[in-house]
Amino acid sequence: MRRTTSRRLLAAALTTVVAVVGTACSSGSGSTGAAKDADGGAYTIWDPYPQFDKSSAWAKLLDACGTKAGVKIKRTAFDTSDLANKALLAAQQRNSADVLIVDNPVVSTLAEAGVLTTTDDNKLDTSKVDPNLLAAGQSGGKTYGTPIGANTLALYYNKKVLKEAGVDISSVTDWKSLTAALAKVKKAGKKGITFSGIGTEEGSFQFLPWFWGSGAKLTQLDSPEGVSALKLWTDWLKKGYAPNSVINNTQTTSWQEFAGGDYAFAENGTWQLANAEKAGFEYGVLPIPASGGGNAAAPTGGEFVTVPVQSDAGRYATTQKLVSCLTSTENLYDTDTTLSYVAPTSEVQDKQVAANAELKPWVEAVKAAKGRTSDDLGTKYPKISEQMWKAVQSALSGSKAPKDAFTEAQAAVK
Repeated sequence: MRRTTSRRLLAAALTTVVAVVGTACSSGSGSTGAAKDADGGAYTIWDPYPQFDKSSAWAKLLDACGTKAGVKIKRTAFDTSDLANKALLAAQQRNSADVLIVDNPVVSTLAEAGVLTTTDDNKLDTSKVDPNLLAAGQSGGKTYGTPIGANTLALYYNKKVLKEAGVDISSVTDWKSLTAALAKVKKAGKKGITFSGIGTEEGSFQFLPWFWGSGAKLTQLDSPEGVSALKLWTDWLKKGYAPNSVINNTQTTSWQEFAGGDYAFAENGTWQLANAEKAGFEYGVLPIPASGGGNAAAPTGGEFVTVPVQSDAGRYATTQKLVSCLTSTENLYDTDTTLSYVAPTSEVQDKQVAANAELKPWVEAVKAAKGRTSDDLGTKYPKISEQMWKAVQSALSGSKAPKDAFTEAQAAVK
């Protein structure tokens, strides 16, 4: 690639990575290394799961897929943000990994930068993948990779708190009934709802279900629908249904508030299921309701398995075998159980629910979910998201009215 192209690649990746880190993806510190063995005998796989060592089920699955394809696997695990940067640098040096497993919002950036092959090129079969999940890896009418699994947001609720407040959870079907439930909880002397409204991508990630649930679109932040979503949050703070701490809450700190046992609801993700079991009280999970009823679209977290461009096209046939093995129906079930993900196909989702009925609301939430870069937003999303979280911060702090905050945000995006 030309030097000017390489610079554009790096700039694009850094912009997106800064915006999307710390939401619903796996993270940790990982090792580094060259993309390929000097002799080219191994097939390289880069992933964002440094929490899994060589003895893990995940690492063993990679090796098994390599054995099935007749090759050895050289795996390198990176922190999520570091992985995207390394992928860009490797592409500049024409030394990309054979298989790249990357956080789904980064896919469109890498694709638009020319780092990834399309599924038409690499012959990956995505026919069984739920369209709403596959959309996160689509850009310009083309598909780049396939999701390995998904997580998303829903409402955890404390059964004891709701019972003492006289709230029947089945009555919570839209914003009006949810707000009425919060009013009853407060009147009963308990706390209403906690979430993350911090001024980072985490804040946008948590606001999006309410924004999309209003019927708003990311291309028009200041629409009446979008403003109504922000007004919902600010009204909750004014009425004491949500704590002022949400302005600085991460998803971790908001969960800690809920785990204390006094809150009726907490907006959080599938990754908290293990912690929920340890909380010491009975809980339930409810998909986030849309303004007028039904399930709101929540943003998807999770990774895509992608195939980077190689100077040696002869490697693609084996790479395709590796990816097909990793994303097969049999292996997806085991992998998504390990990663606490909902599978990207209905077939495996049904198998997950059959094995664990508590996953049913999460499967429903994932089926209604939406990729942050969907609607062909691609690399436009990070800029929109930044203005969104700034507007949310302004409104929650009381420095701007919701309408004014989003009017200013939309002007900044343009």
